[in-house]
Amino acid sequence: MITGASAGIGAEYARQLARRGCNLVLVARRAEAIETLAAELHEEYGVAVETRPADLADPADLATVEERLRADGETAAPIDVLVNNAGCSSGGPFAHQDLASIEGMLALNIGAVTRLARAVLPVQLQRRRSGDHSGPIGIINVASVAGLLSGSPEGAVYAATKAFVVSLSESLTAEAGKDGVHVTAVLPGYVRTDMTRAVQERGLPEVAFVSKERVVTESLRAWARGTGAVVPGMQYKAAGVLLKLLPRPVARAIVTS
Repeated sequence: MITGASAGIGAEYARQLARRGCNLVLVARRAEAIETLAAELHEEYGVAVETRPADLADPADLATVEERLRADGETAAPIDVLVNNAGCSSGGPFAHQDLASIEGMLALNIGAVTRLARAVLPVQLQRRRSGDHSGPIGIINVASVAGLLSGSPEGAVYAATKAFVVSLSESLTAEAGKDGVHVTAVLPGYVRTDMTRAVQERGLPEVAFVSKERVVTESLRAWARGTGAVVPGMQYKAAGVLLKLLPRPVARAIVTS
């Protein structure tokens, strides 16, 4: 299952997994977009593709997706891999930021990610412990390199939600990894998607961007190995190491300069 599958990184996960012969469940708000993508993937790769239009910030829609994730093979095929990709971003000075946008980010970037992981993980653990599944199984949580920052002026809430995703993922790696269930946090930098349109329009140099193809390829490789977190792209790998090693006041000064 891939959430936020209608475009960008989510659609790229769908393409690469379909190329590997995986049957898919696509989740996104835009029903027409995922129906079109599903038809393309079925025609090109011959895989079965189920679509689930849903707004994961809406409790009722979220509940229907959770129910699908709890399938254990009796009513529907169980989910081998959950790609928790759906997310949103808005910024500005925290003191003046729209409260509705803050609540939306918390609901989608934290609430939905947590609930969907909680829905699927017990089934995956049971399948692994009972020997019902021998291949890779688990969860990929798409976070952001912003989750490593010691300070993110005008992006405080977004960065904090992604730090939560990183911490959650690494904790689940420790809990579930011993049973062979892989949980990986993916920490991309800037990727050319609809979410980063405003950043793209500011004319950042090409080196600031990592392709969605590379993000997905590197993250799938890391997840298959059981790696708890991966930062795609050499430029962001180097930056991620630096941010972890520097004292927080120094890292914060670099970020805010």
